Amino acid sequence: MKVQPIIELRHVRSIKRLLADNPRDKLLFVMGVNSGLRVQDLLALRVHQVRDLKLGDRIAIQEKKTGKPNVLIANKEIVAALEEYLAFAQLEDRHYLFKSRKTANSPLTTLTVTKKVKAWTAAINLKGNFGAHTLRKTWAYHQRKTFGVSWEILAKRLNHSSPSVTRRYMGVQDEEVEEVLMNAI
Repeated sequence: MKVQPIIELRHVRSIKRLLADNPRDKLLFVMGVNSGLRVQDLLALRVHQVRDLKLGDRIAIQEKKTGKPNVLIANKEIVAALEEYLAFAQLEDRHYLFKSRKTANSPLTTLTVTKKVKAWTAAINLKGNFGAHTLRKTWAYHQRKTFGVSWEILAKRLNHSSPSVTRRYMGVQDEEVEEVLMNAI
């Protein structure tokens, strides 16, 4: 089943507020909606990779799904959430950044993240189908709708091989396509 992006910025802000007392989950959410990376690639990050991350710094990653190279670039939201989390957490450099509390030196699982995203969206009374991939789709949607980024740039960032996959990520709805048909030249 396909998951949806969070299309209202006010809902993104509500989830950040909801997670204010949980620095790990707040960082996970912030990184997810600010990086465009798949959750499995975020979960693979180790503390030593991000410990001294500054605004504009980049971390090279190898995507698990595609094997393609990609990059995480630290924007102000990521840096702030990371600093807050690292000041709070007792983590060694070798630990996973999103360390599981149940399994010794293992990261959270994608299934756990899906459950968390469902709980966060339910807690703010958001209706729809949400999961781990919602974070990546939220990034793509807002890059297009809020910031006007072209689908070509998004396709490159998301490492998609076809425009139809990118359009799904961007949340292009039939109504939106029909709306442009009313534009007169």
